[in-house]
Amino acid sequence: MKNALLEKIRSRDARVAVFGLGYVGLPLALRFAEAGFETAGFDIDEDKVRALNAGKSYIERISGGEIQRARDAGFTAASDFSECARAHALIICVPTPLGAHREPDLRYVTATMDAIAPHLRAGSVVALESTTYPGTTEEELLPRIEARGFTAGEDVFLVYSPEREDPGNRDFPLRKIPKLCAGHTANCLEVGAALYRAAVDRVVPVSSTRAAEMTKLVENIHRAVNIGLVNELRQVCDAMGLDIFEIIDAASTKPFGYTPYYPGPGLGGHCLPIDPFYLAWKAREYGVHSKFIELAGEVNAGMPAWFAAKAADALNRAGKAVRGAAVLVLGVAYKKNVGDMRESPALKIMQILREQGANISYADPHVPKIEKLRGYDFNMAAEKLSAELLAQSDLVILCADHARFDYAMIKRHSALLLDTRGAMREQDEKNPPIRAVRGKSAAPTAR
Repeated sequence: MKNALLEKIRSRDARVAVFGLGYVGLPLALRFAEAGFETAGFDIDEDKVRALNAGKSYIERISGGEIQRARDAGFTAASDFSECARAHALIICVPTPLGAHREPDLRYVTATMDAIAPHLRAGSVVALESTTYPGTTEEELLPRIEARGFTAGEDVFLVYSPEREDPGNRDFPLRKIPKLCAGHTANCLEVGAALYRAAVDRVVPVSSTRAAEMTKLVENIHRAVNIGLVNELRQVCDAMGLDIFEIIDAASTKPFGYTPYYPGPGLGGHCLPIDPFYLAWKAREYGVHSKFIELAGEVNAGMPAWFAAKAADALNRAGKAVRGAAVLVLGVAYKKNVGDMRESPALKIMQILREQGANISYADPHVPKIEKLRGYDFNMAAEKLSAELLAQSDLVILCADHARFDYAMIKRHSALLLDTRGAMREQDEKNPPIRAVRGKSAAPTAR
C-alpha cells in the first residue's frame, strides 16, 4: 500500500483534505491546490465554507484572487466531514488552546480525528500540524486509527509535521519554509516526506513524532523565554528611569554573543503565549518542574496588566479617572501589519480597562471588526483614525505598530499617549505629554 500511495502522490493523483481553514490550514490547502492536487478544505465554521466556495477570502493576506484560482484548480470547502472519504492525505490544522487552568486543550484535535476516523480507508496518510506537547500523535491519534482496525505504517500512515507559519512575513511564504516531518514508522516518514516535498521546497526528516513535537515547542519557547526576559528588563529599566530600547540598541552593536529581542505589551498569535505552558504541563508528567519556562510564560502573560496599570497611572496623573475615560487603542492585531488577533495582548488590555469603566474604541487598518473571539465578548467596529478622533480621546494606547499608521499625526493630536511598542522613539521628542505618559521608556519600532 505504501508504494501505491507514493505513486499517487508523485503523479498528483492523491486527493488532499485539510481540516481547519484558519491562518495555517487555508494557506496549506491553497498551496496543495497550486501544486496540482485535488484539494478539499474542511471547517466547522459555515461562514468560512460559504466564503471560500464563493471565491472570497476572510484572511487579509490572502486575496480573493488566490481563492478563485484555487477554486478554478478544483479546490472546494465543506463542513460535512464525511466528504473526506475520498481523500488519500488528511491533514489536521486545528487550534490547540489552553484550558481554564493553563492545561493543554486538545478537544479540537481529538474531535477532528473522531470525525474523520469513520471515513479513513487503507492507503491513506494522516498528518497532524497543530502545535502540541510531545506524545500527542502517538497518544491521541494512533489509538483512534488502530480502533478502526488499521495498522499504522502498513495500511494507514501517521505523520507529525508542525506548522511554521509567520503571518505577514513576505520573505518566507509557505513554500520556502523548511518543513519538519516525522512518522510513526519509517514507512510513515517516507510517505509523509513525499507528500510535503510535493508542496514545499525542503523537507527535514525528524527521528520520531515526539522529537518533532518537541522541536516545534523548542523553536517557540526559545523566543518566548527571551521575550519574557526583555519584558522583565523593560519593567526594571522603567523603574530605574532608563530607556530599555536605547540599551538594547547599544548592546546590539556587540558583534558576537548577543541577540536582540524587543519588549512589547505581551505575546500574541497561537504559539508563543501557549507553548511554554504545553511543555510545562507535559514535563510534570515526568517529574520535572520547568521553572524557567513557566516563569517566562508568567512574565509575558502579565504584560497586558502591567500596561493597563500604566494607562490608569497616566490618566491619574492627568487628573482623570479610568471610569468614564475615552481610551483609543491603536492596533488590535497581535503584531504589526497583519489582521491576526489570536491571543492579542491588545484585547487583554482593552478588557481590563473596560472592566474598570473606560469607554474603549479602537483603530486598526487591518481589523475592521472584532467578533467571534474565544474568551472575549467584544462586538465592535474599527474607527477611522483621524486628528479629531485622537483629540477626543483621553488616552491613546499604541499596541500594534502598523506601518499604515500616521505617527506624526498620532504624536501631534494625542493628549496622552502610551506607546507599548516603541514606535514613537524616532519621532520628535519635544512633546511633553508623550514623554511623560510613556513613562521613562521611550522606544523604537518594535521588531
